[in-house]
Amino acid sequence: MTNIHPPQGYRERPSSVAGATLWTRGGVSDTDLPVLPDGSMDLLWMNGRLSVAGPDTRAYRPPSGFTGPITGIRFYPGTAPGLLGVPACELRDARVDLTDLWSAADVRRASDLIERAANPAAGLEQIAAWRASETDPADPLLRYIVTSLQSGLSVSATAGEVGAGPRRLHRMSLTAFGYGPKTLARVLRMQRALAAARKGMGLADVAAACGYADQAHLTREIRQLAGMPPSRLLGTPGG
Repeated sequence: MTNIHPPQGYRERPSSVAGATLWTRGGVSDTDLPVLPDGSMDLLWMNGRLSVAGPDTRAYRPPSGFTGPITGIRFYPGTAPGLLGVPACELRDARVDLTDLWSAADVRRASDLIERAANPAAGLEQIAAWRASETDPADPLLRYIVTSLQSGLSVSATAGEVGAGPRRLHRMSLTAFGYGPKTLARVLRMQRALAAARKGMGLADVAAACGYADQAHLTREIRQLAGMPPSRLLGTPGG
């Protein structure tokens, strides 16, 4: 079996843009771990071009063999559609060149910010700050939806807490996150489970803490979303 590794040279740090994370990686190898769904969208700089990674419903494996550095800013779930000017559901499971989303003038301005910045990460941060200054902030209810589902609250209970019926919550979720609240809840629970396992918690305890029926249920869910069992993602023995 081929060994699976984290992306080469991967680094990340908090951005000055609220809730966002700046990250870099050194290239793409066919032994890298896939990019897992996390409810977020990213603005990317690679091969001298700006592009957007939409919200994923399944693991994404970038084409291998690309050796150049890749830089991205990952936005907090629900905040990217307002900044980028496109509903998240239109970019679900997609990677799209920024020229397909923005006017030529806006793409030129964004490219100029990248070129003038000290480094691509700083340029992406400046683009995000520019867009934030010219757009309305994300609805605070969206962050509440994320934190509620992340904590394990059910979709119906979350809808009640935000004063939205199931249909309205579904519409809000499609626009902000790219998929419905049930899928978002599954994605966020997977991320919470993997984070706990990386800190050393056993998978049976992770399953209980994160609301899975048992370890087999956890493994099945992660395999469906990530395309591989948690043992391969975590680099531990077993299936």
